[in-house]
Amino acid sequence: MNSNKHTELANHAWSVADLLRGDYKQSDYGKVILPFTVLRRLECALAPTRERFAEEYEKYKDWDTPPERRMRRASGHAFYNTSTLTLKKIAGDAGTAAVNLQLYVNAFSDNAREVLEKYEFGRQIKKLADAGLLYRVIGKFTDLDLSLENVPNHNMGYIFEELIRRFAEQSNETAGEHFTPREVIKLMVNLLVAPDADALSVPGAARTVMDPACGTGGMLSAAEDHITALNPDATVEVYGQELNPESWAICRSDMLIKGQDPENIAPGNSFSDDGHARKKFDYLLANPPFGVEWKKVKDEVEAEHTSLGDAGRFGAGLPRINDGSLLFLQHMLSKMKPVDVDGGGGSRIAIVFNGSPLFTGAAGSGESEIRRWILENDWLEAIVALPDQLFYNTGISTYFWILTNRKAPDHKGKVVLLDARDQWVKMRKSLGDKRKELGDGKNGKPNHIAGITRLYAEAVQVAGDPEHQLHGKVKIFDNTAFGHQRITVERPLKLRFEVTEETLAGLATAKPVLKLPQPEKFVETFRPLLGSAWATKAEAFIELKDAVVAAGLLWPGGAPFMKAMREAVGVRDPDGEVQLVKGEPEPDPELRDYENVPLGEDVEEYLKREVQPHVPDAWIDHTKTKIGYEIPFTRHFYVYEPPRPLAEIDAELKALEADIQGLLGEVTE
Repeated sequence: MNSNKHTELANHAWSVADLLRGDYKQSDYGKVILPFTVLRRLECALAPTRERFAEEYEKYKDWDTPPERRMRRASGHAFYNTSTLTLKKIAGDAGTAAVNLQLYVNAFSDNAREVLEKYEFGRQIKKLADAGLLYRVIGKFTDLDLSLENVPNHNMGYIFEELIRRFAEQSNETAGEHFTPREVIKLMVNLLVAPDADALSVPGAARTVMDPACGTGGMLSAAEDHITALNPDATVEVYGQELNPESWAICRSDMLIKGQDPENIAPGNSFSDDGHARKKFDYLLANPPFGVEWKKVKDEVEAEHTSLGDAGRFGAGLPRINDGSLLFLQHMLSKMKPVDVDGGGGSRIAIVFNGSPLFTGAAGSGESEIRRWILENDWLEAIVALPDQLFYNTGISTYFWILTNRKAPDHKGKVVLLDARDQWVKMRKSLGDKRKELGDGKNGKPNHIAGITRLYAEAVQVAGDPEHQLHGKVKIFDNTAFGHQRITVERPLKLRFEVTEETLAGLATAKPVLKLPQPEKFVETFRPLLGSAWATKAEAFIELKDAVVAAGLLWPGGAPFMKAMREAVGVRDPDGEVQLVKGEPEPDPELRDYENVPLGEDVEEYLKREVQPHVPDAWIDHTKTKIGYEIPFTRHFYVYEPPRPLAEIDAELKALEADIQGLLGEVTE
């Protein structure tokens, strides 16, 4: 089925909007169109076995609960409908349409009826009936052929996604939160599964696939299709979880029709209510929403982090509250199968991120600690940079992170960086922010997907061959190359001392001075010293103390008072006296600096080589040193482009001036 056919069927379904206009707000069109599309799809799927099912059901219709297994076998699916009604019959009688449609929906097996209930379908039936529209809407959908022969499961996903995109536009929502471009999914699944092609081809192969932000199920379907293409006899079980109820319902209905267990698609938030707790999977993949805050589940996540630590999902660290991307990754890593003593088992993970998780967060932050945990465990296999403008809801650059706990021997202790940012073709028509796509070798397009997949498989060889034409697109680093020691470089506090009007004003508001019996008089004792200056603190404090005693006042003691006096009369001066604390130079917070030193390098040697030639009195406060990890992807692929010669720019400007003069001459003639 081509894209024109997808659009044609989606247009047919969306044409119901013409009937709804006036009785429904535009933002509510999807609340009718999406569930009716699901209902029609379920009906079309059951149509070929309808008569056979009726004969089988006749044997058990008087039972309180007909045998579930026999009913499913008779329908040929994991769901069934015991009614003799059809949408066409219901549309034929406007007077009974509401009652009959509700009876028809109630006759579905529990697992199918639950899908429709997520749309609050009963409420929509009543609203449409009250507006006199119900039988007309049903009639529209009876003309829509959504049979499995006309619309295979994979292609039905395109139709649902197109409807969701339109619904999101009408609702002013973000369509990209619900689904991922199919060519992106195909590449992602290739990189996830391709290294296991030989193992998947053996007879009796069985794999589990999980997506914790599964949307309408596009990634799960693509992974299943890829594995069964390698081995038609392979058994693939898919699992997912989805927060958005409409997307969850579509995904669940798709699983029903494909014969997957719909109970494997859990509703709710993966962080606060893990729908697959204690389960492990062979493959995990996800495109979680970019930059979405996790404030709503903050209490649950922090409680798990604090109480369970490394025994829970979030022991490595918590990212900043406004981006939960790395929480999804930790959640997925917790579901990897362990590797056995023979090297079997284990899992592979693919996830889509924007650039933020690569480098956001300084050493010691939650993000840095999560990266550190991943790299020190040697789980990160590769990062692949994708073109920008590839997704529906954002034009920013995106990256695949590929992770596994069973790296190939030539990948152990290393990370592959692959630059695929130039692998794209321009779309004939933009969809939201999506203006580029990955070519698949069809319709005259280059096959970017196959090319990137091949380059990924050959990454080690390409990186090691400077003569290879794609050598510059692949770089391989040791895990430790992304680590650094964040050192705190201190310099001594140097002061000279003087009494000025600012000095007196500062003393007048200092808390230790305000606590004195006569604070105003105390401050005024220093007025005769206006303009005085001293090179050392000792000299300054002797004269200041003498002035206080001469006025008949007591010179207070205590650290708070002495600190307030020094802050008032001390002035930073590069040539001033070095201030000491217990015989050691006191660091100046205003001169404090930070340096990132590569992991493994001697920080004292670094200080001597890079810092002390410029500031000889600098030292490192080793108690503040932190280990950090970041992955500066773009820096590693930066290629310097020299500026154009001035003569060339000057000539271009003169040519433009001449063109402008010519145009002006034509206007004035």
